[in-house]
Amino acid sequence: MHDIRAIRENPAAFDAALARRGLPAMSSDILSVDEARRAAILAAETAQAAQNAASKEVGAAKARGDEAEFERLRALVAEKKAEVAAMNEKAGAEDARLKSILETIPNLPLPEVPEGADEAGNVELRRWGTPRGMDFPPKEHFDIAGAKVGLDFATAAKLSGSRFVVMQGAVLRVHRALAQFMLDTHVNEHGLTETWTPVLVKDEAMYGTGQLPKFTEDSYQTTNGWWLVPTSEVTLTNFVAGEIVDEAALPIRMTAHTQCFRSEAGSAGKDTTGMLRQHQFEKVEMVSITTPETSLAEHERMTGCAEAILQKLGLPYRVIVLCTGDMGFGATKTHDLEVWLPGQNTYREISSVSVCGDFQARRMNARFRPAGGGKPEFVHTLNGSGLAVGRCLIAVLENGQQADGSVDLPAVLHPYLGGKTRITPDGALA
Repeated sequence: MHDIRAIRENPAAFDAALARRGLPAMSSDILSVDEARRAAILAAETAQAAQNAASKEVGAAKARGDEAEFERLRALVAEKKAEVAAMNEKAGAEDARLKSILETIPNLPLPEVPEGADEAGNVELRRWGTPRGMDFPPKEHFDIAGAKVGLDFATAAKLSGSRFVVMQGAVLRVHRALAQFMLDTHVNEHGLTETWTPVLVKDEAMYGTGQLPKFTEDSYQTTNGWWLVPTSEVTLTNFVAGEIVDEAALPIRMTAHTQCFRSEAGSAGKDTTGMLRQHQFEKVEMVSITTPETSLAEHERMTGCAEAILQKLGLPYRVIVLCTGDMGFGATKTHDLEVWLPGQNTYREISSVSVCGDFQARRMNARFRPAGGGKPEFVHTLNGSGLAVGRCLIAVLENGQQADGSVDLPAVLHPYLGGKTRITPDGALA
């Protein structure tokens, strides 16, 4: 949510930032509604003051025994009461109109974010690792013999439709091991607090992180009103909704491994084969709550936490900064990590780490009390994948594949697999 005062103070800067997002100028329309809202509020307050003054005079007239004046003032109070109610209703309507505009406008990009219309404008920051040379044509994960045994898309389609998978055996063991490895690394080495949260949330939680109202079609809602979380960013970030925390308690750093659910409403025809883009998947999420002064440093730290997972797994990747036209709705700056997939002969996104500034905090009314005193300020929120478990499984399978259809597994996973080091061509751990 945007700060209306900031728009009032510098409408040109607001419009310039929107232009970098590829959006038209909006400050004039916003300020017109804001002016009508403020006028309605002032009118309501003025009417209320007149009602209060008349109410006091009613008692005085009664005490003097001036029956005519008493009746006149009593009628005036009734008239002012109706006027106040009408003015308050109008002020409420104008306030709701302003909110409905502001809540659908995306966050403004930081000045250092590269300008661009789409993913072609993203800028690569660095690479790690060298893709392994293979003396055979590399296959995609669903065609590798050892993995194919444990990936059942036909049964999943029978049960649920497209973009689901049933996993069994060795592949599932590796999937589970990846999630445990990620959690252990984030907790033991990165200082994140492991957290277990519901996957069913109320409207307010989805609104707080920006999924509602703009992206209703991208999420699933139950018949009794709960929403299935698209990521535990929703639950973890909303821990501070409506709260005022002490600055000494910041930063708050959490991680959670959950099921995630997305309708993929805007991705028709994309990545329909395999596990890359599914309606139900697992993710290990990272969320940080910070002060405004520390959020950019925290963004770099969180990016490093996600990179550490890929490095320990020995998976080549690159880090890119998203351009203004490719950033998510709530982000003010985003780093994407793209892992090398030999089967596709390209890098694909496996993590997105974003700093949101006070954009989500304003929606949630999440603030902190400065250590040096003064009025409470809005916190800054950050979120990032650490990592998407299914996509990480794809990368492990494709990068570890051998000519005979077996898969060599990363050394850091061996302790989680009872010392097993590979998936055989027939789909067993060995």
